[in-house]
Amino acid sequence: MIALTTSSRHHQELRPPAVVMGTNEIASAVAVHLHRAGYGVVLSHDPAPPVIRRGMAFHDTLYGDATVIEDIIGRNVDHALHVLAEMSVPGRVAVTRLGLSDLLVIGRLSVLVDARMQKHRVTPDLRNLAVTTIGLGPGFQVDGNCDVAIETRPVRNGTVLRAGVTDAADGKPALLGGVGRERFAYAQAAGTWRSAFDVGLRIYKGMTVGHLEGEPVHAPIDGILRGVVRDDTVVPAGVKLLEIDPRKRRASWTGIDERGRRIAMAAVDALQSIVAGASSA
Repeated sequence: MIALTTSSRHHQELRPPAVVMGTNEIASAVAVHLHRAGYGVVLSHDPAPPVIRRGMAFHDTLYGDATVIEDIIGRNVDHALHVLAEMSVPGRVAVTRLGLSDLLVIGRLSVLVDARMQKHRVTPDLRNLAVTTIGLGPGFQVDGNCDVAIETRPVRNGTVLRAGVTDAADGKPALLGGVGRERFAYAQAAGTWRSAFDVGLRIYKGMTVGHLEGEPVHAPIDGILRGVVRDDTVVPAGVKLLEIDPRKRRASWTGIDERGRRIAMAAVDALQSIVAGASSA
């Protein structure tokens, strides 16, 4: 077995390396499940779109905040060699601003998951970058730019594709407490977002939750602040700035939600099937 010496002076077994592109709640759910499946995981931050469900994500690790999701700890690292060491520590995943090209120096990747959820961007071909590549959401074609794809649209959430193309984005979010698009506030223009609010707060319709380039942004409905872009973030026009959970006492804003878990479990199940098939062959 290969062993590494970590900064905590413990010798850890080197796990098969897995890179998850994105630090949002879906990427974080996938990271947790991959770690539990025996992989060493690093999440690579991508700024677009901005993360709002920060209580469900490792995103704030990048800013020095302590983040724990279902007993898995996120640790911010800024050097590829430190990433490799951190990935081998049980109960921890690495979170970094390093891009994919920077992370390739750690060696041949076992798994690469694109969980950036970039609904309208052209997705590059990932297949030569890892043994197994998985694409989540719109923009993926099996044997075109990934090895396997997972649907993320509400009506097909968690469906594994071993051939074909994933559904295009339709702009229809899943209902939460019977409320769809109306629970979000969107950026009407590009600019710097400022807000002193954090997730989990009780919010009332019409409250000023933050300002975009000095213009107030109000809560669209009553409920609990389930998601909000981090203060002092530059955002493009059209992205989600905040989300209100209308379920009040039944609201959730931390951990892994049902959607994220279904996607993460589908990704890991598909990966394990591929590995098992390769072993049999």
